[in-house]
Amino acid sequence: MAAIDTQSQEGPSAKTVGATLDDAAERLAAAGVENARADAEALVADAMGLRLSELSLESGDVIDATVAAEIEKRVVRRVDREPMAYILGRAPFRGLEIAVDERVLWPRPETELLVEVGVKLPDGARVHEVGTGSGAIALALLSERPDLRVTASDLSPEAVEAARENAERLGLDLEVSVGVGLPDELEDVDLVIANLPYVTDSTIFERSPEIQREPRIAVTGDCGEDGLGVIRGLIAETPSGWKLAMEHDTHHGPAMREMLRDATTLQDYEGDERVTVGNAP
Repeated sequence: MAAIDTQSQEGPSAKTVGATLDDAAERLAAAGVENARADAEALVADAMGLRLSELSLESGDVIDATVAAEIEKRVVRRVDREPMAYILGRAPFRGLEIAVDERVLWPRPETELLVEVGVKLPDGARVHEVGTGSGAIALALLSERPDLRVTASDLSPEAVEAARENAERLGLDLEVSVGVGLPDELEDVDLVIANLPYVTDSTIFERSPEIQREPRIAVTGDCGEDGLGVIRGLIAETPSGWKLAMEHDTHHGPAMREMLRDATTLQDYEGDERVTVGNAP
């Protein structure tokens, strides 16, 4: 999509902050973006090099042409339903700022439930995360519980690279390896954490368009018709008795409780069943 002429009806009618915000919000809403105004404010602030709290929403100040062009680029990407986290290059997670791009999923608020499970472990507990992606979960655990021994792995070399970059940027010592499932040398683990693919190839088109811009291997993988294929595989290879905490789709709770022993399912902030904790059979 080409840059829009600021004099046309399709683009900003004026280069003031207030008018630019109004125009961006209107265009995002027309594209079906749910939180159009909030996204517009975040995009404009980012292009202006401001924190969101520093943005004057009704300002009549004229925006520099170069900045206006940067705002336009970001708005066009969002109109095309690219995830906000990719446009901004970051996503908040448990108080951390996680760098994200097309190599990895962007971390959702509901995934913080997995961290809630981990932070309740006893001192010095051993944790391994399978399918770490950006490293958000493992890094949050290390940040909040530096006494834990945390490692992580992912089958995608690109995702492992992204996780290592985040660990270095945040100053956290996270060992991340490339591999499918549990690493062969893993021993004496108190908790296996995983947010694995659980969206099917057919149901992905029933979800928001943004999910289709994320790496397919991390969204659907080899989920099969019920979405549990990858999850089933990890449970099958996990030594009997080991504790697992796994994110899943909102309708997977009953099946997860059948697959794990002594299982409990936790609800996310919307009241949906999202994470099941239990022992490998």
